[in-house]
Amino acid sequence: MSVRFNVVLSDDLNREIDRVAAETESNKSEILRKALQLFLTARDGKQRGLKIGLVEPKSEKMQTEIIGL
Repeated sequence: MSVRFNVVLSDDLNREIDRVAAETESNKSEILRKALQLFLTARDGKQRGLKIGLVEPKSEKMQTEIIGL
């Protein structure tokens, strides 16, 4: 089963999503589905006491911690 919903985006965010969709040969729906899944995964990890961030592959050091989720 699928659910359809409407969302209101700022002009800037809409343009950024359009740009990413063009770069990745994707569409807005797929980008938003991935973003929501990433958010839910990050939220689950945070609830388990894990940190969320961007890690440098070679050093495996966290370069940026993502907070506020």
